[in-house]
Amino acid sequence: MTTADAVSVIVGLGNPGPRYEGNRHNIGFLVADELAARIGGKFKSHKSGADTVEGRLSGARSVLVKPRSFMNLSGGPVAGAVKFFKTPPESLIVIHDELDLPFGTVRIKKGGGENGHNGLRSISKSLGTRDYLRVRFGVGRPPGRMDPADYVLKDFSTVERKELAYFIDLCADATEALVTKGLEAAQNEFH
Repeated sequence: MTTADAVSVIVGLGNPGPRYEGNRHNIGFLVADELAARIGGKFKSHKSGADTVEGRLSGARSVLVKPRSFMNLSGGPVAGAVKFFKTPPESLIVIHDELDLPFGTVRIKKGGGENGHNGLRSISKSLGTRDYLRVRFGVGRPPGRMDPADYVLKDFSTVERKELAYFIDLCADATEALVTKGLEAAQNEFH
């Protein structure tokens, strides 16, 4: 496959259903929705077990993916999409929430550990590698002694929601830069 033929598979992580829509854990879905709006497409059911949109981001062939499974079972649908679209794992981009970054911080990296993130753990296990690209959206640490699992399943606070659209846009910009300019250039621009 030539570079011109390469398709970027961009996965937004989240949990399906209206109960989870505004949760911190669903930031990947929110950013994927913004990217779909930029492409001008609507998510449709795909045989991989995910909803997908195909199109071009800044001229680059891209497929947006939102697994229909719960977060901790994301690996199957993601591996199915990667296989279907013949995208090597190192060209996969996963957008996810990150507890170890302050709210609204966007960081890009390749590979590394899962940091207790069950969605990433499931994807790494299904792909047999951790060497895929990640766009990390900071949601901050839980207050006091709140369990991190409970924290990410809560909606963004009123204060956070006031700035959320701006940060979703920023995260979408970073993802688009990663697709079109590559890892190093995107890191230089957004870090």
